[in-house]
Amino acid sequence: MMEYRTNRRTGDRISIIGLGTSSICDAGEKEAVDALLYAHDKGVNYIDLATAKANTFRYVGTAFSSCRSEMLYQVHFGANYESGEYGWTTALNTVRNEIEWQLKELRTDYIDYGFIHCLDAESDWEAYQKNGVLDYLLKMKDEGVVHHIGLSSHTPKLANAVLDTGLVDQLMFSINPSYDYQKGEYANGSADERMALYQRCEKDGVGISVMKPFSGSQLLKAETSPFGKALGKFQCIQYALDKPGVLTVLPGVRSKSDVEEILGFIDAGSEEKDYSEISSLTPESVMGKCVYCNHCQPCPKGLNVGLINKYYDLAVVGDKLAADHYMKLEKKASDCISCSHCDRRCPFKVKQSERMKKIASYFGV
Repeated sequence: MMEYRTNRRTGDRISIIGLGTSSICDAGEKEAVDALLYAHDKGVNYIDLATAKANTFRYVGTAFSSCRSEMLYQVHFGANYESGEYGWTTALNTVRNEIEWQLKELRTDYIDYGFIHCLDAESDWEAYQKNGVLDYLLKMKDEGVVHHIGLSSHTPKLANAVLDTGLVDQLMFSINPSYDYQKGEYANGSADERMALYQRCEKDGVGISVMKPFSGSQLLKAETSPFGKALGKFQCIQYALDKPGVLTVLPGVRSKSDVEEILGFIDAGSEEKDYSEISSLTPESVMGKCVYCNHCQPCPKGLNVGLINKYYDLAVVGDKLAADHYMKLEKKASDCISCSHCDRRCPFKVKQSERMKKIASYFGV
């Protein structure tokens, strides 16, 4: 069964596996529609529409027009398909024309998440505002065409600047072990800066939809992985889902078989999802920090060590809900008996026994 997570700012229940559309445009229409309908039948309800080619919009419109209310569309104000292929723009007239065209192709009169599209530099954000694109997006929201505002970015500093406005309900961000540990084209920001962004989103109730979970497929092959070692798709998906704020991961699909493969994650065992092996590939600067992988399980006393750590880290940065979630746990840090089982198993060399004492002291239990 599909699992869903709720965006606290919008109330939308979002499938943990969504659809990226970067490559479905390369399929024939029947093949693409079959893949999309199969995903919907299996509980996928979220789709990103920053695609590589214009024909994707027709495919999506054909597939989902009869079940539109059951799908959540992530549409980008700044993606330009005038040439038939993806382009980027902050020109108001072009953006307006593109959105009108996309709505027609999608056979819909509303957009669930209207996205401020792909801003990575301060100059991009300035142009987006100066040219009137932001005002147009907000006008569409006032008119009810756009239900919620999103932002796509690869850069923590820029993402934080836009989040400061309070406008954003959903952030599309590239999360994978490669980028988080400063390897790859979009490895912007330090590991600490990136984690702080995820924690901020969790604290503020801003959902994260994850793009590039496989680092453009580079992580899936040893010869292209920046670590020199391949990771499995399920490992990458679990890695992203374990990050604070993340609601859904958006792998690119081309065919029904691609969708079937990705949805295998739902019923996969913990061994297939265990990404703890990245501990041997990560920089020394991030060792000793819990990444919530739960490789230390099972705890002899039944503590969910990863979740306890996550709630503590979020509470420290001001997330009041995290503190409340911690207090509702059946087993808390104070139940730790310091047997050191988790210390021995932790691939990231976290001294969990000592950390449980610190966490118990912080929460008082």
